[in-house]
Amino acid sequence: MVELYGKTLSRRQVSERSGMLSQFAGVRLMTLGDGVERGIRMLEFRTGSGLRFTALVDRALDIADCDFKGQAIGWHSPSGFRHPGLHEYEGEEGLAWARSFSGLLLTCGLDHILFMDEVPADSYNYPPKKTVRHSLHGRVSTIPARLTGYGEAWDGDRCVLWAEAIVQQSTVFGEDLHLLRRIEADVGGNEIRLSDRVVNHGFNRAPHMYFYHINVSHPVLDEGSRYLAPIRDVVWAGHAGERYEAQKVGYRTVPAPQLGFKEQVWQHELGADADGDVPVAVVNDRLGLGLEVVTRKDQLPCAYEWQNFQAGQYALGIEPSTHHVLGNLAARERGEMIWLEHGESRSYNAVFRVLDGAGDISAAESRIAAIARQPQQDYPQPSGNFPVLGGRS
Repeated sequence: MVELYGKTLSRRQVSERSGMLSQFAGVRLMTLGDGVERGIRMLEFRTGSGLRFTALVDRALDIADCDFKGQAIGWHSPSGFRHPGLHEYEGEEGLAWARSFSGLLLTCGLDHILFMDEVPADSYNYPPKKTVRHSLHGRVSTIPARLTGYGEAWDGDRCVLWAEAIVQQSTVFGEDLHLLRRIEADVGGNEIRLSDRVVNHGFNRAPHMYFYHINVSHPVLDEGSRYLAPIRDVVWAGHAGERYEAQKVGYRTVPAPQLGFKEQVWQHELGADADGDVPVAVVNDRLGLGLEVVTRKDQLPCAYEWQNFQAGQYALGIEPSTHHVLGNLAARERGEMIWLEHGESRSYNAVFRVLDGAGDISAAESRIAAIARQPQQDYPQPSGNFPVLGGRS
């Protein structure tokens, strides 16, 4: 059954109340037409509950806009949703990714996820290519997808909005990795479901790294908003040492936008529930609004928290990852790089759930606290203990 406007409706009852489902909900393909966004294909999802979001077909089917009942959830940076044809992957000594950095979700990978690095290329069996140079967060988020389908699917009295696409990160004498992505949302629902599979389509062994850069902003993010996570250990902080408390911003509570704020990044070791799920949330108690992100510990065992509270760029990132913040070379040295042979794949699942009201926020906080109670101090001492990551071929 479909929950719409305070009623539980069958498929027939929904049809009786409109000529087309699009009156209430649906998926619509459109093309942006101006400025740096010109030419980008975009899918707009509306669930009928007040949840609206867009997926950029020409930007890896990543999620751009996201709002609920007119209240923004996803981040819009000054860069805008830049057309991939304008992107220079190796520009600015590898930092040009920031000129295409905007939206609720940016996918990082498929063979590199963190800061700039130069790594051996011997697995590609091409003597002139001795190394691969990686820029910030990898290539995949600025690659256009091949849209394979989208629409509304009824299963009895339940209706699912969906889209599927394939993103190919491929080159001669290098990686040939394909991302197969599916996005779903229920009509009448308050959540987005993401299902990803990364496959090595090539015949050379390829390294694989992956993480989700999930960016929450105002009004969910505001002075006093809270970060909730089942933290068992604070592993690392990029600003540890003399700078650790200098900006008077800990990991738990969000300040108002600030002038001159320098980004802070933490790695937390998170616990999982009995099903292996890891929930993390950002909540605004004043508005009764939040976003909960649920991933799987066996798929994305590491977790970062990105704080960018600079005025004009105000955002907080929830960042589940396949690897520690130590980087690409360290993953190889520690024996933790994921290596995919021809036809091998890795799957990833994420749920983005809107928390609507104090009851939803309280329930999410209880779910998280039942797994592990996060430190009550704002500046817990980082342990420097990076657990060994298993299950790597």
